[in-house]
Amino acid sequence: MQWKNGDTTNGHVVAGGNGQGDGLNQLYGPTDVLIDRETDSLIICDRDNQRVVRWSRRSGTTQGE
Repeated sequence: MQWKNGDTTNGHVVAGGNGQGDGLNQLYGPTDVLIDRETDSLIICDRDNQRVVRWSRRSGTTQGE
């Protein structure tokens, strides 16, 4: 979830949000998240899929890579 300007009542999903699974638009057991400011992406440790996923924070992103 991402919240703007400290508003904790109105947010939107920025990664995942498509149920658990192993698709590039899904996460299964995410444990850690880093922000890569250089690429404006989230780097997500997806434990149960045994992978690290980069998910762009730019508008219109529908899956990780």
